[in-house]
Amino acid sequence: MKPITTLDEFIINKQKDFPYASGELSGLLRDIGLAAKIISREVNRAGIVQISGAIEQENASGEVQQKLDVLADELLISCLQNSGECCGIASEENDQFLPISKSPDSKYVVIFDPLDGSSNIDVNVSIGTIFAIYRKENTKESCTLSDFLQKGNKQVAAGYVLYGSSTMLVYTTGKGVNGFTLDQSIGEFCLSHPDIKIPEQKKLYSVNQSSFYQYDEVIQETIHEYMQNGFNFRYIGSMVADVHRTLLKGGIFIYPSTEKNPKGKLRLLYECNPLAFIMEQAGGAASDGKNRILDLTPEKLHQRTPVFIGSSEWVQDIVTKYKKYSS
Repeated sequence: MKPITTLDEFIINKQKDFPYASGELSGLLRDIGLAAKIISREVNRAGIVQISGAIEQENASGEVQQKLDVLADELLISCLQNSGECCGIASEENDQFLPISKSPDSKYVVIFDPLDGSSNIDVNVSIGTIFAIYRKENTKESCTLSDFLQKGNKQVAAGYVLYGSSTMLVYTTGKGVNGFTLDQSIGEFCLSHPDIKIPEQKKLYSVNQSSFYQYDEVIQETIHEYMQNGFNFRYIGSMVADVHRTLLKGGIFIYPSTEKNPKGKLRLLYECNPLAFIMEQAGGAASDGKNRILDLTPEKLHQRTPVFIGSSEWVQDIVTKYKKYSS
């Protein structure tokens, strides 16, 4: 029988990759794993205990909140506050970042989208949690806004948890990407997808095709080429689920700007940076059409951006097209 490696064991074993590790980062990853187990349980029983559906308020991005958005947000904040492993939190659901007075001297801040795609919970479609961890810039002070407005290339860890037919946690610390599936019988995330690499040259694309006529000519031309060249179209409607499929199967996920959202719709800090970090570590690429996602300078917590993420070849093709049109 093949030996089982749990998430906790894997994290502890990997500490040796970081000669100056103090255990805080490992602790944070384990805390997020614990929160993910609780969120997974609540997602699976949402219809039974009436915690699906919307509530009558909007989040910091102006979107209608779902009951599970609020629950997942509260669970993550509680786990991270109690752990003492980070000094501040920023959540997509809240206007401002939250300093943690219990651990002001911690070296890390955590940014997360507690439940990406939560509007799909009512129809039992895969949803997920996305997170990013940064090192605090000034270790002698409590966290400030600048600690959260760091470029994506400063992430020390990033990951997501997918709640689907099984619950899976995928993360990177800059040394490859590994995936863990939750074994409900023992309550542990177990290594199931070691050293993930995105397949190249797979003809798959994911985009909200209903917005085709709101896209610019570069994207319209690109979609026409995909259709003419036999690309398979796949679209779930939860970014974390679409990017997860792209990571494992290859191809490209596209979320361009539109007439309605000229700066894009997806959040740079909460969604695009962590998923771009993972994709690059798996051999793929991520761009806003002109610049590498991880090189963008955030100006505010809820900044939005267009994003093209997936196999390097297909991402570069779109970047090349934008250069051609701009010249």
